[in-house]
Amino acid sequence: MTERAGADALRGAGSGAVVSPGDGWESGDDRAGRRPEDEAGKGVVCAFGKNLKTLRVREGMDREEFGRRIGYSAATIASYEQGRRIPSPRTIDRADEVLGAGGLLSVWKEEVERAQYPGFFRGMAVLEKEAIELLAYDTLVVKGLLQTEEYMRALLGMRRPSLDGETIEQRVAARLTRQDIFDRRPAPLLSFVLDESVLRRPYGGKDVLRGQLEQLLLIGQKRNVEIQVMPLDREESAGVDGPFTVVTRDDGKKFVYAEAQGTSALETDPKQAALSAARYGIIRSQALTSRESLELIEGLLGSL
Repeated sequence: MTERAGADALRGAGSGAVVSPGDGWESGDDRAGRRPEDEAGKGVVCAFGKNLKTLRVREGMDREEFGRRIGYSAATIASYEQGRRIPSPRTIDRADEVLGAGGLLSVWKEEVERAQYPGFFRGMAVLEKEAIELLAYDTLVVKGLLQTEEYMRALLGMRRPSLDGETIEQRVAARLTRQDIFDRRPAPLLSFVLDESVLRRPYGGKDVLRGQLEQLLLIGQKRNVEIQVMPLDREESAGVDGPFTVVTRDDGKKFVYAEAQGTSALETDPKQAALSAARYGIIRSQALTSRESLELIEGLLGSL
């Protein structure tokens, strides 16, 4: 998927599935910034960096002075200007203000932010930011939007082939950024159904699992969030085909995202999206209620 997948594949009039190589973004999604995930992302970040340098030089500031005024070292400023690191949206706004750029830097925020994600996930990242409703069914790991930082690192550290430490940190930072969805206003409607086995598997050890269960209980208290559990003793489940996510955009259009064994697909066909949403409704009806689910999670937490 190209860098513009979020805009082109989702906004276009065509229908069907956009399929791209993936790497288990959900199962693996530093303050100074992250590295771009691929060549398309690097192009955006490099272009931003050149603009940043041009405006800094125009103002007659060296890297040390500029860095001091926005709270970073000269080395970090160099990494931004050379496209090796991705500044946060807040850092971009601060740089725009300090350099008197009049919005010439701030206008890059969305493009630069998208560059932190792998190309195959950018379409989904765009949808999460625009979603008025998100429905997610998971059978292998806790959904990325719900993961604690420790759980993320545990999962990413298990990847084979192994990921280097810098890539792990970049992906942790990107995944944490996505969790801003819980604080958005107006608040989207968020529904998560997790297989009970996901809650029992101690990825990273019991302490990591304990923290993850505690986070689920906290998030489950939010008024716009429903967390349900599909218990192990269910004899029927409409989710036998595996995990998937249905997102409804603010214009009412629905999309389906799924990952499996190194590939990902963002389904844009309205018929398939409607069927997936209907399947999710059946899954919810077969799972425990939200209250029953939180009680189950409390019980699991107490047993650790």
